[in-house]
Amino acid sequence: MKTPFYSIKNFALIAGIMLAFTSCKKDDKEKPSIRTAISYSVLTPTTPYKSTFLDASGQTTVDFTTGNTRYKMFQALDDYAKSATSVQIEANTLKNMFSNSGTPFTGDYASLNGTGIQLRNIIASSKSVGYAEAARLKFDTHFAEMAAISLANGVTASKGVAGKLENRLVDARGMETAQVIQKSLIGALQLDYIGNVLLNTGLNAENYTVVSGKNYTQLEQNWDQAYAFLTLNPIYLAGSTNDLEGTTEFGLGSYVWEDNKANYAKIYPAFLKGRAAIVNNDKAELQVQATFIRTQFELAIATAAVRYLTEWGTSTTDASKAHAIGEGAGFIYSLRFCSLNGADAAFSDGILTALLSPTGGFWDLTQLKVETTKASIKAKFNIQ
Repeated sequence: MKTPFYSIKNFALIAGIMLAFTSCKKDDKEKPSIRTAISYSVLTPTTPYKSTFLDASGQTTVDFTTGNTRYKMFQALDDYAKSATSVQIEANTLKNMFSNSGTPFTGDYASLNGTGIQLRNIIASSKSVGYAEAARLKFDTHFAEMAAISLANGVTASKGVAGKLENRLVDARGMETAQVIQKSLIGALQLDYIGNVLLNTGLNAENYTVVSGKNYTQLEQNWDQAYAFLTLNPIYLAGSTNDLEGTTEFGLGSYVWEDNKANYAKIYPAFLKGRAAIVNNDKAELQVQATFIRTQFELAIATAAVRYLTEWGTSTTDASKAHAIGEGAGFIYSLRFCSLNGADAAFSDGILTALLSPTGGFWDLTQLKVETTKASIKAKFNIQ
């Protein structure tokens, strides 16, 4: 009996598809790496970052410029906002620091002017365009508030009246705006851009050719930017113990040490192993290390929020209580960027509103409100 023509035709078509698929898979696996493989076993907690990842000529493939520049811009903006406790500040200066326009940086930060790098364009950048723009406008509002309350340095704060509680400058709701800004930026800037962009979607970047005019692939640069936006130090938290922060850190990097005692020492080794995985084109290992880093960052931020709420309860003066709730509120805002834990704006805004309503803010806080907020965060992030 003859085999029907259409069966032969179908068989040939299927065979062709299978051959093409097999060839593609083979090509993917055999695509040559442009770097010499690195054994994970040689990496230690003191292995230097830059001098470990080299090209064939012995030149480092690591460039921290962009990440470190943004880190310093965040520091500069924070320093200027906090100077409001002693001098009047300008909202436009804060906005210009945010967008790196109008040469706003001075003193030790003057070299940041004209770099073409800014903070504003990466705010909430893992989210939709509309979401990100709303977040930028929120910070613009905070900057205006910060400038306005800097005029109240000689006033003693009270409910409905901006001014000072000891050395803490608060708004009419008793909120220490400088702390709200800093802690909110830790989430909207560092956590979101490092965790949700560079160490998430950024892992899909090209890794087989160097970027034109540079010595790195785009994937290598994404990973290095993440590290450089976390710390200015060659080895993050080198020499640290649970009681001693061995390096000077700022923003997210400091709170990872303070609020994730179980795992802060594993962050640098994870960055090293992830970078080696990029060299080795080991996507599975790269994903493992990226997920670990992101998980620990999110845990640190949630734990910090709970800790500051607890400090509100144990503090004995209005000044220390206001300081604690300002920091706590900023971290609660940042929870919306903890995507691995399923936190979002609805969760963050919901508990913030319940905590700080009605209009009195800090002045209307009760132990019940604080404990309810702590319980919500602990349940969401499985904090014991």
